[in-house]
Amino acid sequence: MEHLLPAIDLLLQPAVIVALLIGSVGGVVIGAIPGVGPAVAIAILLPTTFIFEPLVGLSLLLGIYGSSMYGGALPAILMNTPGTAVNALTTYDGYPLTRKGQAQRALGLAYSASFFGAVVSIISLVVLMPVLAKVAPMFGSREIFLAALFGIILMILTHRGQVFAAGMMTCFGILLNTVGMEPINYTQRFTFGQSWLSSGVNLVVVVLGLFALSQAFLLLSGSDKHVKPQKISGSVFSAMREFWRHKRVAAVSSGAGVGIGIIPGVGEFVSQFVAYSYASRTSKTPEQFGKGAPEGLIASEAANNSVPAAALIPLLALGVPGESLTAMMLAVFYVHNVVPGPQLLTGQLDFVIALYLALLFLNIVALLFLLGSTKTLIRVINIPNRIVGTMVLLFSFVGVYSLRNSLTDCLIATGFGLFGAILKRLNIPIVPIILGMVLGGIMEAKFRSAMTRIQSPLDLFDRPISAVLIIAIVGLLLLALKTAAQQYRRHCT
Repeated sequence: MEHLLPAIDLLLQPAVIVALLIGSVGGVVIGAIPGVGPAVAIAILLPTTFIFEPLVGLSLLLGIYGSSMYGGALPAILMNTPGTAVNALTTYDGYPLTRKGQAQRALGLAYSASFFGAVVSIISLVVLMPVLAKVAPMFGSREIFLAALFGIILMILTHRGQVFAAGMMTCFGILLNTVGMEPINYTQRFTFGQSWLSSGVNLVVVVLGLFALSQAFLLLSGSDKHVKPQKISGSVFSAMREFWRHKRVAAVSSGAGVGIGIIPGVGEFVSQFVAYSYASRTSKTPEQFGKGAPEGLIASEAANNSVPAAALIPLLALGVPGESLTAMMLAVFYVHNVVPGPQLLTGQLDFVIALYLALLFLNIVALLFLLGSTKTLIRVINIPNRIVGTMVLLFSFVGVYSLRNSLTDCLIATGFGLFGAILKRLNIPIVPIILGMVLGGIMEAKFRSAMTRIQSPLDLFDRPISAVLIIAIVGLLLLALKTAAQQYRRHCT
């Protein structure tokens, strides 16, 4: 309670409330437009948040991050086209319900599950925050280095069928982070005598290029054809009442989102499939899954909306972002000299709680906005791709130039935009590049700091958390090798 009241005071600042309203409504609209997604929107808005106070800027980005999945369910259910990548599983049972003439039922179930998952996640993590504040100071340099390494390895291994590509992109991101001034001895690395590389490759420029510009190029080069959404009639409120008959599935799915969302490098996709698998195995009608099962729709939406609050834990507690969106938010902290990590949880717990209360508020705003504007948002889905692409291209270049008033940054962003478009065409993951850049810098700094206190390899095991992390990393690698060997034997036979 001693931290709750100061957190509420922080949240009630007019600028914070306005940022939350804009982010929440904007996130729903952006999520409803297939082909854009929260990563593009956050990349475009990231430079503008640097002029605001940390809580104001983060509230705006959190609004988009937390509410975009609500909007993404609209085209997934009505058009079989996910508005955001994490709404792909929503199409499995959402669109079949629409084909049966039950679109309003599907939307009601999706809205209810999304809100339930988000609220469960936020409440559970606010309750656990004092415990996390006590555990976080136990993480020193070596523990944070090992946690970042664990997150990188886990993120690479979760790209099943693309492990080699994800590993290469991660290494490329780490390489990009080494360009410029070396942070300890202040020597130049990989600049090749070029003055424009002396300050390194800016993370925001790379983010805008890989996510926003690449998507703009793809939208402009594609066709403007759209699938006509199904008409909806009736009220979603009856379906929201039906949701409570499946509260067990919703609770387990939300728990999966919280537990898995805390782990760096995993995110919504793994929690969704865990929740969906559980719902399918425990259902009395498993044959309906993929054909319009309400439990499948609830599992998907509850799991993916419970992840955003949980994904902030490794960012706030250790300074280790779990995926690309939280990696972008890390830039807002650094610009304002707010260092995420154990000191933040112990010294500024009211600021952390204010962030979680902001998440709760934005979910309420997103739900109310959707309930009153669903039929209007269907028109947004039909905006031609080339108009969307042109707007994304314009705002992206404005954002890049506003960083340092540099045409060089615009050229670098264009290069990364073309590179990102090629990677997307080839279905090669681009998120590992961003995580490689962010986690690579953290790993280098913490590794060099930790090495001054380590005399032998055995010293890594003299602290319990570092020992557990090393065992987890080794176990993860052995499990991956075992899985690869089994797949190789099956392929040979």
